Amino acid sequence: MPKIRRQNLPPALFQHLLDRIQQRKIPASQLEMLAEWLELEPEVPDEPWYKSFSGMIVCGDGELIKTFLIPGQIPQGKQIE
Repeated sequence: MPKIRRQNLPPALFQHLLDRIQQRKIPASQLEMLAEWLELEPEVPDEPWYKSFSGMIVCGDGELIKTFLIPGQIPQGKQIE
């Protein structure tokens, strides 16, 4: 199973993630929780997945985080812990 890529993201994807953080007003506290989780180097499936935090949902596909959702939005893929 792959681990989440944290460097050398495609520029368009990186900009998309920044845009979603701003548009959906993701609080810094949620991003801190994400950073702590990423420090654990979690393994993720090589297919669409999502991880729920208290104030956001991180959606990915394989090694890449693809977007951020807010509570109430419906993620797709396999939920991971």
